[in-house]
Amino acid sequence: MITKGQKINDRYEIIKSIGEGGMANVYLGYDTILDRNVAIKILRGDLSNDEKFVRRFQREALSASSLAHPNIVEMYDVGEDDNVYYIVMEFVEGKTLKQLLKRRGSLTLSEAIDIMLQLTDGMAHAHDSYIIHRDLKPQNIMIKDDGQIKITDFGIAMALNATQLTQTNSVMGSVHYLPPEQASGKGSTIKSDIYSMGIIFYELLTGNLPFKGDNAVEIALKHMRDPLPSVKEMNSSIPQSIENVILKSTAKNPKNRYDDARSMYNDLLTALDDDRINEAPYKYKYPEHDNDNTKNLKKLEDLEEKQDADSEEVAKKIEDKDEKKKKKTIIILSIIFGVLFLALITIFFIVPALSNKKAVTVPNCKNLTVSACERKLQKLDFEVNTNIKKVYSSKIKKGRVVKTNPGRGRSVKKGTKITIYKSKGKETFEIGNYVGKNYIEVQTILETKYGLIVNIEKKEPTDNKKDYGEQEIIGQSLAKGSKVKKGDSITLYIANIVDTFPDMNAKGWSIDDAEAFCNKYGLTLNTSYQETTAYDPGKIISQSRAAGSPIVKGSTLSVVVAKKPTEKPSTSPSSSPDSKEKTDE
Repeated sequence: MITKGQKINDRYEIIKSIGEGGMANVYLGYDTILDRNVAIKILRGDLSNDEKFVRRFQREALSASSLAHPNIVEMYDVGEDDNVYYIVMEFVEGKTLKQLLKRRGSLTLSEAIDIMLQLTDGMAHAHDSYIIHRDLKPQNIMIKDDGQIKITDFGIAMALNATQLTQTNSVMGSVHYLPPEQASGKGSTIKSDIYSMGIIFYELLTGNLPFKGDNAVEIALKHMRDPLPSVKEMNSSIPQSIENVILKSTAKNPKNRYDDARSMYNDLLTALDDDRINEAPYKYKYPEHDNDNTKNLKKLEDLEEKQDADSEEVAKKIEDKDEKKKKKTIIILSIIFGVLFLALITIFFIVPALSNKKAVTVPNCKNLTVSACERKLQKLDFEVNTNIKKVYSSKIKKGRVVKTNPGRGRSVKKGTKITIYKSKGKETFEIGNYVGKNYIEVQTILETKYGLIVNIEKKEPTDNKKDYGEQEIIGQSLAKGSKVKKGDSITLYIANIVDTFPDMNAKGWSIDDAEAFCNKYGLTLNTSYQETTAYDPGKIISQSRAAGSPIVKGSTLSVVVAKKPTEKPSTSPSSSPDSKEKTDE
């Protein structure tokens, strides 16, 4: 049981419970390393005991963690701690879209379109990464107070088999948005998510679900065979172009739907343009029911009829037996009281006597070898799990025992299976090339994520012709590819910047001023001259280093200095060609 103040993986502190579901419980938590609130989903019930599901869940959740989009809840971490399987994700303050619909009913056209544009944009990003949600519904969409939406539950939705039409709350909620191909047992595609988005759009505009029923099979059948009720008939003010978006996205034949979420997004963008509002109703190009769907539809109809027939048969048998039961009431009550009496005797006296195994405290195996720990546990009549788990540890030597589950000090019965966790030693990773990056960002990542000790030192750069930023890394003590572990040190070098360059031209500096400046800061001065009458001789016309750029000791500065134009010698009239010709004459 998860309690307030409990720490998951020695990092995430539980603050309070914020939601419960058929698959997971949700808690508000605090990340003690990155100093932020997070949402923690912890798998519950049979799911956490199903190894096949857990492996798939972890794989799918890790895949979804690569998604980075403003309309998708960001996943931070996926893991397991003492058989507690959890996902750590962005904490979103707000309510689910389903809660908003329950409070408001239908939304305005502009509100619904805004939500759908965000939803289709987020799903287009997921589909670009070949990730299908498979369980889109208002319960899995958060909406913040500022109107921004966040799509949740990618990991869980992808791991679940959403085609199981059971009576659980989670799947009964999902079946209202279930595309026909999933209801008939076919696999999910990108177009399956589009169908679910179309049903969500329908619900946003009408406040109702298009198909209802007493059980999941009945609802699934309606998704497969019944035409979608008209949105315009419920609300005549809704433009035909908007109904067309719903018709195209909720087509029973996937061939008649949008090719992808981006196409649906682009169609929504222009749906209210003047030339589209009164467009013709959308007509399906392909038949809505193919042969495969018809066969699967017949199977589901047979299943529904069988359920109804079974219910009638049971009711008839109950009615026939009713009279007989009245006659045997006294006998039955006597038997019941007798059975209850025997059950009480069994519960309070016999069962405790048979199952009275003595409780034993789990010993401390920390730092022992695995074989020594096994002997210690077996000596106390514990069963040792042959599947030894391996974990990284910065404190326990490689090959030694880190912990057991149940943990040391726990009082459990003899015969309890104990799992041993063996140290893999300190976790190592490779150093990257950080030259050219911001040292503050790199230092934060290396310290918080990998636990390295990061030193920052100023250093004279080797390339004096380059302008360096004040926070730019120009070198590192460990080369790219070096193996390091938590607690190791690395030095990041930044340029030894002492000041910034002035605007020498604007300040009217002379070459003497420039030379004095370079001498002060240890710079190399290159000088060239340009003949001009626009500046006084000796004044600076331009400089190679931009005004305001940082000064790095030892770098080179080139300046152009004004020079008085050279006077050209004048020619006398007697020496001109014309004068010579006249003399010859």
